[in-house]
Amino acid sequence: MNVRLASTLLLTASLGLAGCSKKAPEELPPPPAPTTTEAPAPAPYTPAGPTVGSQAHFENAVNGQNVIYFDTDRYNIDSADAAALQAQAQYLARYPQVNITIEGHCDERGTREYNLALGERRANAAKNYLTGLGVDASRIRTVSYGKERPVALGSDEGSWAQNRRAVSIVIS
Repeated sequence: MNVRLASTLLLTASLGLAGCSKKAPEELPPPPAPTTTEAPAPAPYTPAGPTVGSQAHFENAVNGQNVIYFDTDRYNIDSADAAALQAQAQYLARYPQVNITIEGHCDERGTREYNLALGERRANAAKNYLTGLGVDASRIRTVSYGKERPVALGSDEGSWAQNRRAVSIVIS
């Protein structure tokens, strides 16, 4: 009897569901209008690495030789400095839109006034060397920071040697 009851219930449910089936519409909707999808424009090519004329580009191009170092109380350009400045002059010749500032720095010894004057002589020595290599002087600005902006803090020869420098910085 259980089988009979289950069969009856199953048949009744099937008939009930058959009555709920959807009828096909008398008229079909119009097909969708064709759309034109434009492919996105490719991104402009930007080479990997720093932007031309940036400080990073300059430093990469001159192999990090944007800093030259001096002996105590000196502002003369030695052979190592000359090689660095020649690399800078080649960069400036290749990119005539680039201008630089040469910062003159000193170690902590000496008076503020003395170090400002020595830093100025160091920056001008680097500028004069670059102009001697053909760089237009109007593209080079100089500034002396004396002992005000050390890169190495310490009162020893190693620190002082790092602070006696001229640094070429790209300006816009």
